[in-house]
Amino acid sequence: MPAPSPAKIGLVSLGCPKALVDSERILTRLRAEGYALSRDYAGADVVVVNTCGFLDSARDESLGAIGEALAENGKVIVTGCLGAEADLIRARHPDVLAVTGPHQYEAVVDAVHQVAPPPHDPFVDLVPPEGLRLTPRHYAYLKISEGCNNTCSFCIIPQLRGRLQSRPLPQVLTEAEKLAAAGVKELLVISQDTSAYGVDLKHAATEWRGATLRTHFVDLCTVLSQLGIWVRLHYVYPYPHVDDVVPLMANDRLLPYLDIPFQHASPTVLKAMRRPANQEKMLERLRRWRALCPDLTVRSTFIVGFPGETDADFETLLAWLDEAQLERVGCFKYEPVDGAAANALPGTVPDDVKEQRWHRFMRAQRTISAARLKRRKGRTLSVLIDTVDGQGRAVGRSAADAPEIDGKVHIADAHGVKPGDLIKARIHDTDAYDLHGTPWPPRRPTLTRRPGGRR
Repeated sequence: MPAPSPAKIGLVSLGCPKALVDSERILTRLRAEGYALSRDYAGADVVVVNTCGFLDSARDESLGAIGEALAENGKVIVTGCLGAEADLIRARHPDVLAVTGPHQYEAVVDAVHQVAPPPHDPFVDLVPPEGLRLTPRHYAYLKISEGCNNTCSFCIIPQLRGRLQSRPLPQVLTEAEKLAAAGVKELLVISQDTSAYGVDLKHAATEWRGATLRTHFVDLCTVLSQLGIWVRLHYVYPYPHVDDVVPLMANDRLLPYLDIPFQHASPTVLKAMRRPANQEKMLERLRRWRALCPDLTVRSTFIVGFPGETDADFETLLAWLDEAQLERVGCFKYEPVDGAAANALPGTVPDDVKEQRWHRFMRAQRTISAARLKRRKGRTLSVLIDTVDGQGRAVGRSAADAPEIDGKVHIADAHGVKPGDLIKARIHDTDAYDLHGTPWPPRRPTLTRRPGGRR
């Protein structure tokens, strides 16, 4: 008698890369128990919706996704950041089967068991050692901690995900090694506050491969830099010890890339945001970093229209941006977040003013970005290929480009190139955000040998 078909799980993953890692962990656990995965609602025995709840627009998107899953399937389990507001979810969607908060993997799996019991005799070898991932095979996110100790007035992450909880260093490094062994070419290190890694553990000493290491950002980066693959650092608050990883970037051991969320430059606005307000000192650090590592790319995000932001504050931001000359920048119009302290601040900025400031900011940064990229024209860069169209055209990323948020490298005449290949490309042209080039040395189409040995 044939064995019964395994129950199938559908998953909708919303939000940031940290939530994506949570989704991967849930899928890995369920797949290890013998569950199958469904790519559509109709084929799933139950659907897990991993939500985002940071901004009101993200909450609306999450509630909409829950409603869609209920309409299409009917059996829905909700988890993630918005899951911390179970009453809100159940008020809008009373038919959901279960609601769990962020990084509550066991609770999600238990809820799945209630709806679709696991197979009687699961085969753990159905899961590869590195676990299941939702990213392409050649890159992966490595989450090193949960939660956050910062008290930024516009953010409710500590309320949603709790205080900082660093993963043990051997656990993080073991996962990194497994990913590298599986063929991952790029690790993207993420958390809510990456440079605070280990603070909650008092930087406890631990043994790793015969060496004693601190549970510390610098020691973590030092070991990751020895994997022989790209390692990209995201969400790095500029604490003083960040200076100690720049030499690793200058020596081509870590990608010369730092994602630092500055958020603003006006001391008045930064104080209202409960953020460090020493942007002049930060400019000096940027100069030192670039002197040591000329190819360093700094990406950041900023908020315009924060409560109380005056025209003078905004001009201060533009002037700082011009001085800092950051390579990659994103900008958001301030949006109130339910439960955030910033909601009580006076000086609401009208929506039309926010819009005007956003456009001015983006125009200024577009000019800076175009000028910074133009310096790469004529250079030969390493490029990690993401997609190939079969017509000799490929799209990849340089060391300066994180997936989905930064620019791209468009490569012509890329014959024989595959996704996941790491190639050299000569840059022939640039625009405001992207590079354009060809493989170096040039590649030629593969010729088909005719019968008789002649081409």
